[in-house]
Amino acid sequence: MKDENYSDSSLFSQLIDGIKPLKQDTHHFKQPVKPKQQFEFKERQIHVDSYFSDTYQPLLPVEGPMRWINDSADKLELKRLRRGDYSPDLLLDLHGLRQSEAKLELAALIQACVKQSSICCCVMHGFGTGILKQQLPLWLAQHPKVKAFHQAPKEWGGDAALLVLIDIGEQPHRR
Repeated sequence: MKDENYSDSSLFSQLIDGIKPLKQDTHHFKQPVKPKQQFEFKERQIHVDSYFSDTYQPLLPVEGPMRWINDSADKLELKRLRRGDYSPDLLLDLHGLRQSEAKLELAALIQACVKQSSICCCVMHGFGTGILKQQLPLWLAQHPKVKAFHQAPKEWGGDAALLVLIDIGEQPHRR
């Protein structure tokens, strides 16, 4: 047994004779760059956590169509929303989403409106079990960029949707 090991090791020594060991390169590996999509998701998550609370209860109407207007907004804006003077530039369909997913999508919609200078958008919550229909106005009333919202006219979803008026800042806008 020892003789076999010895012959194997001598054979191995003969095979590697004259081979120089490799020098270690000084290549340092950098952190992988995070994809833009992952960065945007984290940014949306931060906005959702800072704006939307499930315990906040704004003063909303118990009868009639769902509506709300920010104290700093012109009261005439709510009437314009109700009449359909504003046509939404962006539409968001929340059918089939969980509450956590709906919050993320809602925050992304509001960011997109500000980025694209769209002052009006439509959020379709559907009927279903009514959870999103109940929670959506509570979330919208908390966001500082939301000026007002009103139940959508029939052509934009009626009872199953809300038209939302967004404050895009001092940029010129169209109606």
